[in-house]
Formats: sequence, C-alpha cells, structure tokens
Amino acid sequence: MDWKPERNSHLTLQEQIVNWMRSRIERGDWTVGTKIPPQRKLASQLKVNRSTVQQAIEELKADGLLESKVGSGVYVANHSWNALLNKSQPNWKQHIESSIHKPNIHTIQLINEYEQYDDVIRLGTGELSPELLPTKELKQSLQSISLDAKVIGYSSPLGNERLRKILCEYLQKRGIYTFPENILIVSGALQALQLIALGLLEEGSIVFHEDPSYLTSVHPFQSAGMQMISVQRNQHLQETLQSLKKKRQSIFYCIPSLHNPTGINFSVEEKKQLYEVCNALQIPIVEDDVYHELLFDSPTPPIKSFDSSGQVLYIGSVSKTLSPGLRIGWVVGPTQVIQRLADIKMQTDYGSSSFSQEIVAHWLSTELYKNHVSWLRHQLKERVAFVEKILEEEFKDIASWNKSAGGFYIWLRFHQPIVNKAFFLKLLNEKVLINPGYIYAANDLHHIRLSYAYASFDELAKGLEILRKISKVSMNRGIEGSE
Repeated sequence: MDWKPERNSHLTLQEQIVNWMRSRIERGDWTVGTKIPPQRKLASQLKVNRSTVQQAIEELKADGLLESKVGSGVYVANHSWNALLNKSQPNWKQHIESSIHKPNIHTIQLINEYEQYDDVIRLGTGELSPELLPTKELKQSLQSISLDAKVIGYSSPLGNERLRKILCEYLQKRGIYTFPENILIVSGALQALQLIALGLLEEGSIVFHEDPSYLTSVHPFQSAGMQMISVQRNQHLQETLQSLKKKRQSIFYCIPSLHNPTGINFSVEEKKQLYEVCNALQIPIVEDDVYHELLFDSPTPPIKSFDSSGQVLYIGSVSKTLSPGLRIGWVVGPTQVIQRLADIKMQTDYGSSSFSQEIVAHWLSTELYKNHVSWLRHQLKERVAFVEKILEEEFKDIASWNKSAGGFYIWLRFHQPIVNKAFFLKLLNEKVLINPGYIYAANDLHHIRLSYAYASFDELAKGLEILRKISKVSMNRGIEGSE
C-alpha cells in the first residue's frame, strides 16, 4: 500500500482516511462484500493511531458504506452504491426544509399547477380571461411608444420617472396628492408586500388583518418571521389592537375595496374609523387597493386620502385591470420608506421591466386605460349576472351569497361544512378547479371563492353544474353520517 495521509494537509488524518477509503469503494477497488483490513493492520500501514482508523470506519458505517458482521469483521455494505450516490449530491431536501421561505400549502400548489391546464375549468382564479385582456390594443399601442437607449436599460431605483409623474395625476382622481419621489414602481402588489416585510419590519412583528384574508394564501410576512393575527373591525378594535400590540412593531393590512376573498367594501366611515384607530396607536396601515376600478358603483375615497401623517402605505396595480403579465404596480408612502423599499428592490431584481413601465405610462396618459376599464366593468357585469342567475336557480337550497359589487368574486357559503381537501380533490378529478375557503382561513369549511372573471360562459355553466352535483353528494353523505 503506497498511500499515506499527509501530516501537513489542511484536512485531519481522519478526514483523509475517510476520503481514501470512500474513493476505493467508488472506483470499484473495494466491491460490495469486500472485507476491510483489520484496524490494527490499517493503522500500521497508514502510520496512524488505531483510534484514528476506528473513527474513520465508524464514520463510513454511519454513511452506509461499511457494515460490521459480528465475529467476522467490517465489509463494504450491500447498499454502498446508493449511499455514495446520495452522498455525492447536496442534501437538497434538508436545504429546502430549513430555508427561510415557507412553502405553499398543498392545495395552493395544486391550484398553481392545474391553472396551467387548458382542459380545467377555473372557477376560483383571480385573473382576467384572455378574452377580457386588450391584446389587440396593447399590440397597437406599441407602435405609439418611442424608445431610446436609456429607456430600455435598467430602471432607476424608484422606477420610470415619467410613469411616476403620470401616476401622481392618476392618483389625484382618488384624492391622493403625492410626488414622484413618494412612489415606487414594483412588480405587482405581491412584491410590494414582500418588500415591506423585508424592509420595514423586524422578525416577530405583528401583521393585523381581517379573517378570512388573502395573506393566508400567500406567505410574504409569514416567511419573514412575522406573527399573523386576525381581528374584527368593531367598536372594540382599538382596545383589541392595543392589548395585542403591546410594545411590538406592527402593521394593519387591509383591502377596503372589493376585499379578497369576500368582496366586502368598507364604507367611508369604516375607513375613517380604521385610520383613526391605527393613527392613535401608531400602527401603519398597508392599503391594498388593486380592485377599486372594478367596482360597479363609484368607489369611495381610499384610506390614503385621509392620511395626513404618513401613516398609510398605498398599493395599486394594473394586474387586475390591464394585464397581469405586465407585472406593474406601485407603492405610495413617505420618502424615507419609499427609498428603503427601493433599495431592497434593487437588491432583488434591479428594477421592474422598462418596457412594461413604458406601456403602462402610455395607457394611463391617454384615454386607452380609462376606456378599457369602462368596457371591462361592463363585461364583468354581464358575467356576474350570468353566474348569479345560475346560483339563484340551482344553489339556493344548498348555499348563500351576497350580490357581487364588482371585481372577480362571489364568496359562496355552503350550508354545511363540506369544503375540505377531499371536496377540492373530487372537483379537481372532474377537472373543476376551485379556491376553497380554508386557504384563506384555516378552519373555514363552508366557503369557496367563486370567480366569474376567467372561465368562459359555457365553462361557467358546466363548472357550476359539476359543483352543484358534488356539493349535493357531499351534503347527503354528511347527513347520513350524522344519523
């Protein structure tokens, strides 16, 4: 035996012996069943202490490469090749399980997967149907956009300056008076929430929200180590927040216009009450206002329009109106907050798409956007009327709901708690995809978020027929089981 461990190596003697023995197994010098020389003999040949050899062998046994046979000795294990294969690759499972970001629950993973299949009827999707997207007009508008080298390079930290100036005029119509330096362009509202979680809150901070909540179906705050607490907006709100907050950092997340998933709208008085309570307790408000343009009636002023102290971070987007693929949204807030969020954004994606920002600037600065949104509301009204007619005729005996005030959704409540994972999978087996209530509130087995914005009229009719059939079967089984 010519090989000997090096005394001046950066590796310990034991590490060198382990690597040498592993390499002999990998090369096939020591095949499965080969008996390893006795420890005393190896120690003598390698010029090391017997205890060093013993520790090396114990490590290889723990790795599954060697095995002891009582009264016989140490041998190359039968499953050594599998052990070598696993050892030669990173332990990605361990990396994944110990990572910071929390995984989606399995139901949401299935929703994300099956939304890509054309033969699935999507009854829960928070997205516009392709036929409601202004594809032709977007193509035509590209001819009207002038691009120079600076425009198509990396965006500035805050985003396209022209777009931010246009947004100042656009936001004035909502009663929000701001400046370009107080606006950050983001890649949709979800990125805005991620930046807030990473850039403004310490680990263990509290995120107050209503129950059910969109936040339960995504994990921007949970993955950053925030504590999610649902509260009721009632006359005791201030006392509730004060008792739960104590001295910890906290924010209040809300969707006052066409709340996701329930579709509820705050009145002006409710918005003012929430602002006053949070202002008194110095709890910042994150106002997610991405749906307000889809209200069938005129929207009420946003909470941000009452804000005189920089208490409210306002989030807007064109993902729900113009195109989710453009990935353009915005955050309005105090200068130091916007600069902080911009710095975090530059560390993660170096700015939103310059092309998308130019397209949105063009649409907002012309009549294109206004005309499209007006047409879109009319289309959504027709769709919801179609769905509500079917619900009135076919679902009144098994479920209840409130008439939709706009947007994409009806928050459908079944009389019995049938909306569990098995119910979701039964529908999926029939190629009908729903968003069950338990992804928005863990114990909600009554609701589904029913979307009328994506599926075609024929698909809506067929999907609702299948939904009713499986709901009736589930309810009958529930009655039989209780008898």
